[in-house]
Amino acid sequence: MDIFSISVAERIFQTIFPLLAIVSVGYFYARKRPTDMAVANKINIDIFTPALIFSVMSAESFDLQNYYPLALAAGLIVILSGILIWPLCRIIGVQPKTFLPPMMFTNSGNLGIPLIVLAFGEAALPAAVVLFLVENLLHFTLGLYILDNKTRLRNLLKMPMIIATIAGIFWSYSHFTLPSALQTFIDMLGQIAIPLMLFALGVRMTSIDFTHWKIGLWGAILAPASGLILALLLQPFFQLEATHFGYLLIFAALPPAVLNYMVSERYNQEPHLVAAIVLIGNIGSLLFIPIVLAFVL
Repeated sequence: MDIFSISVAERIFQTIFPLLAIVSVGYFYARKRPTDMAVANKINIDIFTPALIFSVMSAESFDLQNYYPLALAAGLIVILSGILIWPLCRIIGVQPKTFLPPMMFTNSGNLGIPLIVLAFGEAALPAAVVLFLVENLLHFTLGLYILDNKTRLRNLLKMPMIIATIAGIFWSYSHFTLPSALQTFIDMLGQIAIPLMLFALGVRMTSIDFTHWKIGLWGAILAPASGLILALLLQPFFQLEATHFGYLLIFAALPPAVLNYMVSERYNQEPHLVAAIVLIGNIGSLLFIPIVLAFVL
């Protein structure tokens, strides 16, 4: 093995190990002491993640215009992956309402943000947050509409993450600066979000049920495969710079978001199947993500 191969393998290990370590802590802790993360997850969604979003978007170095092409490409991957996989639902024997959301809306928060930051450094955090925002905005609009076409999208404006996004966009364009003490306070709140996301993912992994492993295996293959195919097809049109294309490839290869399971429970859309798709998909990412990292690093 040459020096270059060793260097790439080392970077892949350095990127993935911290994530797996925190997920493992959550998993083994919950195995030893059954843990209900409902309150912690709600606090993370309502406080820590909005703080992370605003912290990044209000930073002096953040320029939203630099990420327009990346955001548009990511949005197209989310939407087109659903269109691409929809005809396969009949072949697989699953309802589109059950299968498509996990294929479209991937783990851009729990896994995507820390993965991109560890792979490319702290300078990649704004791009990772933008990708997370694109995926979440579509999940809470298009995703909820897929499950229930009577969903009131105006309720979206009441969500803390959306409020933080709007405030962050305003702050980005206003060129205001926060007092250093207030900026530090928001930064510290935001720094809780990513480790807590990973820990919660580990806790969730304790509930893996292999009864529906076939549908889970389909999802584990189709989610990253469809995303990567679309990313490669879109690149000639967007001509993203190499670093941004690397971000997009990692985003495209992510497994289904854990949030899909929570939403399926709320709408009673075969949550037992969605749980299998999400959890087996996240296990499958252990194969796909190192391959993508080897390509982009």
